[in-house]
Amino acid sequence: MPLTRRALLARSLAGLGAPLWRALPGTGRTQPATAPPLHERFSDLRRHFVFEYYPWYGRDPWVHWNQWGRHPPADIASNYVPRLGAYDSRELRVLEQHARWIAESGAGAVNLSWWGRDSYEERALSLFLDVLRDHDLKVAFHLEPYRNDRGRRFADDVLYLLREHGERRGYDVLLLLRDADGRAGPVFKGFRTILPETETDCLGRVWPVPDYTPDDEWLRQLESLRRALRPEFERVVFLADTVNVVRAAWAGFDGIAIYDPFVPPEDYAGWALAATTMGLVSCFNANPGFDAVAPRHGNDPCARPRVLPDDSVDFSRPQERERAASLAARRLEESLDASLRAQTEPALRNAAMGFLLVYLNSFNEWHEGTAIEPMQDAALLSPAERALGYHNPESGERRLGTLSRRLQMLLHPPGHGIA
Repeated sequence: MPLTRRALLARSLAGLGAPLWRALPGTGRTQPATAPPLHERFSDLRRHFVFEYYPWYGRDPWVHWNQWGRHPPADIASNYVPRLGAYDSRELRVLEQHARWIAESGAGAVNLSWWGRDSYEERALSLFLDVLRDHDLKVAFHLEPYRNDRGRRFADDVLYLLREHGERRGYDVLLLLRDADGRAGPVFKGFRTILPETETDCLGRVWPVPDYTPDDEWLRQLESLRRALRPEFERVVFLADTVNVVRAAWAGFDGIAIYDPFVPPEDYAGWALAATTMGLVSCFNANPGFDAVAPRHGNDPCARPRVLPDDSVDFSRPQERERAASLAARRLEESLDASLRAQTEPALRNAAMGFLLVYLNSFNEWHEGTAIEPMQDAALLSPAERALGYHNPESGERRLGTLSRRLQMLLHPPGHGIA
């Protein structure tokens, strides 16, 4: 039977001395002397805050907005109406507005959801990279499971991305992240990398996992990439979106990058310690929670809709929508703080390697309700939109405003105040 996340954590911690565990943030023990502020340790600090970004929306024809029985433009596959409405990811005015919001927030890069060569997302990429360059923003890539044999193509895909969107552009926009010692190199994250061969649903039915890739295949892919890239880059970091630190290490990844909002901020320190025991760095996202739109058709007996941070919210009531907005803003702050504490603890792997990376989840994953991109103010929704029961709060910029204030304090601390 597969180990639960907490069982994996317990196993990873089992051989580690208790004094280090008790010294972690939030455990009541005195911390070591304060390290220099982040802006003094990292000359490119804003590049270490990276928005997860989805270039998959379209209007003619409709793409993504029309999922799960929706009928845009008023009726979209989201619980929230964006400030820009149901937009097209290929439209210049949209991309420029996104780039302005991202740059003004203090973040310095986006992590682009990539679905293979010649995909819809890839075809929109050249224009977007030009816009990012013009706003002094960089791009990294989140390699999605665009086909079941994606694992066997991973090395070729990474080399393609480096060639097409790095070398051929003179590396004008590719994120080359610097560590505390100034060494620079690209970062790649894989989604659905460390998977079981089979999974069991809530009814006890066992299904094969179609995109399962054996750990030794990942190891071959990553070792070949390191050999190929060693002459060109001082460092290259490959991250797996998993809490299974044992298998991530066996598979040859450099670290873990947790995307899942259901991993709570209070667990970040423990997972950072578990990663350290396996020689891995760890990245944890800042997120406002989760509020996914439900499909209108189909009857999945295992579907369990949830809302984070509090699934008791009654979104039909204005005061409850405001409470949800406050909870989302608080969750953003708490997860950002927890991520920074876990990554700067002197006894752990990130600090030893001078590695810092906070993914901001997300700029525009509207389906899952994680979007930090401004949404429409509730008062400005059309009558048709109000009738559909969207969850928009009074201020649609609250999430981005909350994050921006915190990032600006980190980038420009008054009197070197925040580390």
